[in-house]
Amino acid sequence: MLLEMTGITKSFGSGKVLDDVRFTLDEGEIVALLGANGAGKSTLMKIMTGIYSGDAGAIFIDGREATIRNPADAMRHGIRLVPQELQVLPDLSVAENIFLGALPTHGDGPLSRVDVTTLRERASAILDSLGISHIDVTHRLSRYSVSEQRLVEIARALAADARILVLDEPTASLSAPECDRLFEIMRRLKARGVCTIFISHFLDEVFQISDRIEVLRDGRNVANFMTVETDTHSVLTAMLGRELTDLFPSHSSGFGETVFSSRNLSAPPRVRDVTFDVHAREIHGIFGLIGSGIEDLGKVLFGARHPESGSLTLVGSAFRPAGVNDAIRAGVGFVSAERKSEGIVPDLGLADNFTLPFLDRHSRGQHMSTASQRGYARKWIEALGVRTTGVDQKISGLSGGNQQKVCIGRWLVDDLKLLILEEPTRGVDLGARKDIYAHLRRLADQGLAIIVISTDAEEVGGLADGSTVLIDGVAAESFDEPVDAHTLMATATREAAA
Repeated sequence: MLLEMTGITKSFGSGKVLDDVRFTLDEGEIVALLGANGAGKSTLMKIMTGIYSGDAGAIFIDGREATIRNPADAMRHGIRLVPQELQVLPDLSVAENIFLGALPTHGDGPLSRVDVTTLRERASAILDSLGISHIDVTHRLSRYSVSEQRLVEIARALAADARILVLDEPTASLSAPECDRLFEIMRRLKARGVCTIFISHFLDEVFQISDRIEVLRDGRNVANFMTVETDTHSVLTAMLGRELTDLFPSHSSGFGETVFSSRNLSAPPRVRDVTFDVHAREIHGIFGLIGSGIEDLGKVLFGARHPESGSLTLVGSAFRPAGVNDAIRAGVGFVSAERKSEGIVPDLGLADNFTLPFLDRHSRGQHMSTASQRGYARKWIEALGVRTTGVDQKISGLSGGNQQKVCIGRWLVDDLKLLILEEPTRGVDLGARKDIYAHLRRLADQGLAIIVISTDAEEVGGLADGSTVLIDGVAAESFDEPVDAHTLMATATREAAA
């Protein structure tokens, strides 16, 4: 046994987040750590990596008790975390990012200088060992895709002789071929004896790559499975503590008037020709592979980026927002895929985060009405089932799924006409996904027009009443009725190959 954590307990205030948790790793093992949002996965990993200290418990490495008080202690024991959000310096070279904080130098003291030749040779050797030698270590990291930057992050961990690698949602923004490349790297590391802890909400990937599955629920160990001896149903039941019935709600029983239209919309370089319609009571899905323009389209529709040509209409009138404030005033809401950087203000409480786009509606003269803000927040905390200690809790203390519910709830004012959501359930567990899907369906049934922009074919296929497939910035094909994930993916890959 390489690592053993026993009796790990952690509380924040009066809330116990971890309760007598045990976690183990054998050399060369790939363990999937699963649980619903708020189960305690992140807290356990932060204790392992020295970001948090536990209230009780012990950590043993190679059978000897290890004191891990900070990240530096964890690194000395060969533990490396690759977080869900990229932590790179894009304006530095690939080699400099790999050896960040440990650059080889000539000489000592203030007159030392970077040994560029050694730096590049060692960086190239690491990338070669991972089978990703196509990345040029001399180039700026910004030249490469998000997925390739993720691989450089992993190379950085290995440059410091990592023995335990923690990958937190590493595939959230990767395409299927990029996931396959990451899994091949994980297998190479396994063969070298490196342990990997794989945190993911995608169960098909968990079953594809892991040796063992550890499940937490409400801060406790609830199940430990050998992957080859279990199935999705058993894992889901352990995660949620209940049977998960149909993930997606029923589709719309009938559309209303056309609420929003896009005609030949172009915003170079990645949005080139997009035409589609969205109706009242419709959830319209826009599906595309990473790099198809899917990352930019929502911001263009919302007025955060200006189109070069084409036209938009909202409820029969020309829609030309000069910026996001114009879009908000017209009755359009937007939930960004980048929740942490664009969706929340982490140090503010729920009442403030719920009311951010419409602070003027909660003011009395020159003063904010905290009573009005708190009332709005309480209404949607209850309606959306947000798990929180109250309206004053900092949103950073919520799980990803509950943060996403706040990001949706802030837009649900009475005069909202159109809600645009990018990757609405990225980094969200299946229980919270079901809640979010059900509420989006209720909103649509009440007459709201909704656009869901997603790289998850299963999400678009299961949720959308009509859909558009985006390929190389072009709306390549549209469907006026629900279609399954296989059809969406086949359309995207067929057209892309053509």
